[in-house]
Amino acid sequence: MNDLFPLIAIGAVTIGAALLVFLVFASLPQKAAVRELLEPTQVQVRRQEDTRSFSERVADTLPNGYTGWVQRQIIYAGRTGSWSVGGFVLLKIFVTALGLLIGIGALLVAPNPLMIGGGVVLMLLFLVAPEIMLNSRADDRQTEIQRALPDTLDQMTIAVEAGLGFEGAMAKAAQGGTGPLNDELIRTLQDMTIGRSRSDAYTALLARTNSEDLRRFVRAIQQADRYGISIADVLRVQASEMRVKRRARAEESAMKIPIKVVFPLVFAILPVLFIVLLFPAVVGIIDAFS
Repeated sequence: MNDLFPLIAIGAVTIGAALLVFLVFASLPQKAAVRELLEPTQVQVRRQEDTRSFSERVADTLPNGYTGWVQRQIIYAGRTGSWSVGGFVLLKIFVTALGLLIGIGALLVAPNPLMIGGGVVLMLLFLVAPEIMLNSRADDRQTEIQRALPDTLDQMTIAVEAGLGFEGAMAKAAQGGTGPLNDELIRTLQDMTIGRSRSDAYTALLARTNSEDLRRFVRAIQQADRYGISIADVLRVQASEMRVKRRARAEESAMKIPIKVVFPLVFAILPVLFIVLLFPAVVGIIDAFS
């Protein structure tokens, strides 16, 4: 019974952590219309034919909050064409099983409690690694969109003041560079080209992004279009405000650097420095009293 206790303990920890993750995601607010908003025809055909793959059927057994979060992160990461919720779930199952095997192996093979603890920590890291990587990819893309927005608005302002319409200025700015913001603007223009209304195209753009600055800009453009306000004035004001916000975010990040340096300094650098400085004195004391 004592030999089985470590296996029972690690199994209980794994199951408890997995249930905690699923309960947290299950409590998240739902955005059920995201995929229907972006690809309504494809979703309707798929539901009518009911030709879902094995990975999609596995994903259907998970909490809607979890699969909805995964779907949104895939959209924010710009991988709707190559990644799927079902594929991510299968990857999650594989990585979790691998982490569980590593934890069990550490309990059976490790000679000391330190190695066992390291194996358990590594197992827990494997449990959340897919979500961390997906969230990081989505955050990096949304951060790039937010950083590129002021410069793109400057280009659109110049184009509008030169006589182009708003859509023409958007196309000029989108085709004049590369990056996730340019890709999203081009897709928005393509949506309007195939017959989608301007309002629906902007709403789909907001559903594909998570940048608050972009949301504010789109709402300002919609209000200007509704009330007849000059687009050039709106673009000029929005570009100026976003440059100020970008500078403020950069200053805030710079002020956080000393705080972030404290942790590696205290836990990594100072202990080694103390060992190097105090080791000769400790050796001398031991020799003096031995």
